[in-house]
Amino acid sequence: MNDKYACLRLDNQLCFPLYACSKEIVRRYKPFLDEIDLTYTQYITMMVMWERESISVKELGEYLFLDSGTLTPVLKALEKKGYVERKRSTEDERMLIVSLTQTGRDLKEEAVTIPQKMGGCLKIDPKDAADLYTILHKLMKEF
Repeated sequence: MNDKYACLRLDNQLCFPLYACSKEIVRRYKPFLDEIDLTYTQYITMMVMWERESISVKELGEYLFLDSGTLTPVLKALEKKGYVERKRSTEDERMLIVSLTQTGRDLKEEAVTIPQKMGGCLKIDPKDAADLYTILHKLMKEF
């Protein structure tokens, strides 16, 4: 018998395991991030800053898939902690540039062990992890 409502079953959804896993992974990051006084969103923002040193708020939002309403309070908090500074672009005053401070650069040394610590929290075969990474990045390109 064909169940026309099967599409509404939670265990038939791709979105639900992605949501649940994402929530759990962020929860497992928390104790490590508490040690360096960052939220998960602040942490991923700092990861981009450690790579780029300086970036426009617009580019940063695109990179992190965050809108300005989410990103602005994150950047204000990071600026208050002394990790970044925000300034208007000299070429285009409409553009806000975020730059890493020396204190922000120094934080990188404290954060460098977090990925390894997280690796110990996730019981996943390295090949499966690599496959999942590839699939998720393909999916992200669609957004």
